[in-house]
Order: sequence, then structure tokens, then C-alpha cells
Amino acid sequence: MTTLADTWGINEAQFWLRGVQPDQPVQYDSETGMWNVYGYPEILYVLSEPGTFSSNTQRLMPETTGFTEGNLVQMDPPEHHKLRKLVSHAFTPKVVADLEPRIAALTNELLDEVTDRAELVTDLAYPLPVIVIAELLGVPASDRGLFKKWVDAMFTTSNQFSLKKRSKEQDDYMAKAMEQVQQLADYLGEHVAQRRRSPRADLLSKLVEAEVDGARLSDAEVVNFGMVLLIAGHITTTMLLGNTVLCLDAHPDQLAKVRADRALVPSAIEESLRFLSPFAAVSRVTDREVELAGQQIPADELLLAWVAAANRDARQFADPDVFDVTRDPNPQIGFGRGIHFCLGAPLARLEGRVALNILLDRFPRLRTDPDDAPEFIPSPNVTGVRKLPLLLS
Repeated sequence: MTTLADTWGINEAQFWLRGVQPDQPVQYDSETGMWNVYGYPEILYVLSEPGTFSSNTQRLMPETTGFTEGNLVQMDPPEHHKLRKLVSHAFTPKVVADLEPRIAALTNELLDEVTDRAELVTDLAYPLPVIVIAELLGVPASDRGLFKKWVDAMFTTSNQFSLKKRSKEQDDYMAKAMEQVQQLADYLGEHVAQRRRSPRADLLSKLVEAEVDGARLSDAEVVNFGMVLLIAGHITTTMLLGNTVLCLDAHPDQLAKVRADRALVPSAIEESLRFLSPFAAVSRVTDREVELAGQQIPADELLLAWVAAANRDARQFADPDVFDVTRDPNPQIGFGRGIHFCLGAPLARLEGRVALNILLDRFPRLRTDPDDAPEFIPSPNVTGVRKLPLLLS
């Protein structure tokens, strides 16, 4: 049977996109030296127990440890709570809601540049969220070409990372990725230095001026914190918007429902997050020996929690391989759960809703190009289009 994942050329490792349920919800991979967690309830447990499943996975990957300070994604309580609190005010419901006019204006400006054809990622899905997050942080949105170069390097490999078999390809990929990350860090470091000399009314300045337990954040902490916000602040929305448009195009009956009832746009986005979860996996390290789904997992083991597979778990979702914009309830975990729930989720949902509504308003005949297929990011750890050609008229 040929699935949409096969048609679209999504990484073969993502078996859950091909109608396959895992044999066991928790499995050890002897080739990579890691544990794969696929089940919905098992992943909820992993994500809700930071005292057992640590986010500090960089301790097992020494080549990445230079970017630990201030890296919110890698932090555990209580440091995580203190740092997250610093920036949470930038993503309150009111702050996010107040961005809607700017998001709508940007969407229309970007779409004014297209004619009868568009490439969704280049023309809208990438520039829209990166301009919004750049403006929030206070870095020039005109530098988005640099951001894309640096971030793309993180997802160029089609192979799974391994703790055991360090191939030359893996080492070369890690070296290149870390080089690009360092360039991004250097870039942000220059802006941090500027803010220390002359603060502005932006998020980067607030981080420079912020105090935790009476002490200012170091340059490294501000840079790494800003790096997480810049990367996570746009890439999720880029994939979310592209995936949603592609899912609707591949299911004309669902697209018709959304066109007929725009109140379904938010639920269409939620179903897209379940059906094609942008970040397929999140990683954790066991701080102690633990039993999970009948498996004894020792301390200091690396786990990959495949939230994308959990979003297709037949124990949780009826007809998990059916794309249904009316699915209710839809407890998808594409944005994670627990203390590391995606800080920018409300902003990503808003950007997706505004952009999708404007696309549907402006282009009644919006559709994929049968002669120019979409391309997916090759990495097994993410699921998102990097190219989506569209016909508009």
C-alpha cells in the first residue's frame, strides 16, 4: 500500500506515517544505544516527570555542551522555572493577541509579492514567523537569510543519531551543525553586547537586564536563551503552516469543510499537528533506573520520545491515520506537555490561523502543483515541508 508519506518522500524511519503501529510502546535500539518511546501514555509520563527524565541530554553529547548555559530546552527545575519565568511575560495571551494585526499585515504584504504561483515556504511560511520573532527579540528581520542558513544546517542529515556507532557521516554532520550554531551564537553575541551598552524596548534587552536570584544573566546565558527563542520561534510555525496546507490539499473533503466553515480553521491546525507533528521526537536522559511499559531502563540512558508516533497511537486516537478536521477531543501533543510545553505555542497557533484564513480568502483555487512535488526536510526527527509549490489561480 502506498501511503501519503511514501508519495511525499518522508523519511522511511517514520513508520507511524505509514499506518504501522509499533510492536511495543518502549523499545531499546542496540544499534544507536538509545531507547525509543512511541506510546502516548508512556510519553505523557516521561514528559511529566522531570525528576526522573532529565532534559539535559547534552551531557551525553560532549560536542554540544558549549551551548548549555541558558538553553531553556536543556534545563531542569529549579533553574528551568526561573529562566522560563523571565520570558513568559513576552508570550502572555494579551501580548500574543495584540500581535494579530501585525501578523495579518505581514501575511498580506508577503502574499502581495506572488502572482499565479507560489512556493509556500519561501514566500510565506518561513518569512512570516521569523519576522515576527525577530521583531520581538530586536534583531533585524532582514537577516532572515542568515537565520535560515544556520538553522537548515541542523536538519540536513537523513540518518538517526547514534551514541554507539559514530560514523564519519554523523561526525561530519555534527561538526557542520555546530559550526552553524556557533555562527548564530556569535551573531546574537554582538547584539547582546550592544544591548548592554544601549538597551532598547525589545526582548533581548529585557534578558540582558533581567536578574535571577539577584544576579544578571551572563552573556552566554542570554545568547543561548535568545538562540532557543529565535529557532523555536519560527521553525515550528513554518512547518505547521506548510503541513496544514498540504494536509488540506491532500484531503479535499476536509478542505471543503474548512472553506465552508472558517470556525474549523483552529481545529484543522490541531489535526495537522497530530497528523504531521513538526518535531517528531524530543529527547530525555534517565536520572535513575526506571520501569516504563514493562522495560527496565537504567540511569544515564538516552530516550527519544516520539511524540509524532504517540499522536498516531490507536490506544488514544480513534482512526489515527484519518485526517479529520472535526476530531474532538484531540489531545495531540505536537507542542509537548509538562514543564517544557512549547512556550511559543499560542503564537504559532495564532500565526497559523491568521495566515491560513488569509490564504483561503485570497486564493479560492489554492492547490498543490501536480508537476512540482513537495519536498520534506530529510531528518527523521522532524516532519515538515521545506518546499511546497502551489498554484493560486
